[in-house]
Amino acid sequence: SGQKVCYGDFKSSCYKLAYFQDLSRRVGFQEARQACEFDGGSLLSLESEAEQQLIENMLQNLTKSGTGISDGDFWIGLWRSSDGLATSSACPDLYQWADGSISPFRNWYTDEPSCGSEACVVMYHQPTANPGLGGPYLYQWNDDRCNMKH
Repeated sequence: SGQKVCYGDFKSSCYKLAYFQDLSRRVGFQEARQACEFDGGSLLSLESEAEQQLIENMLQNLTKSGTGISDGDFWIGLWRSSDGLATSSACPDLYQWADGSISPFRNWYTDEPSCGSEACVVMYHQPTANPGLGGPYLYQWNDDRCNMKH
């Protein structure tokens, strides 16, 4: 289940957000990707600052309507294939959008991506977290292990 919102001014005119406070309902990257594809869509590709802002606003509205503030990052469709196990400075260039789009837009948190075994990307949603060295975490991107549950 999820909330579907449609707009006419972005390439992907409809978005469906699913947020689960119940930890047992959260899924890994591939499960999230398959659920989106089964539903006729794909994990989110963010192609501009304006689209990033739109999604931030949607997340604020979605979590406001719940039972208080909850932490829980959201999978987005950015990932690095297993053949890209790079730890060099080239690593950030190995990330690609799951839907095949080629947008160069990125919103990484400070010192991300950290690469290594973290190959799938989440949008931070931790309203209760104190700001880190790079500032607030909220809505910045972080690479994470693909089997983590979000």
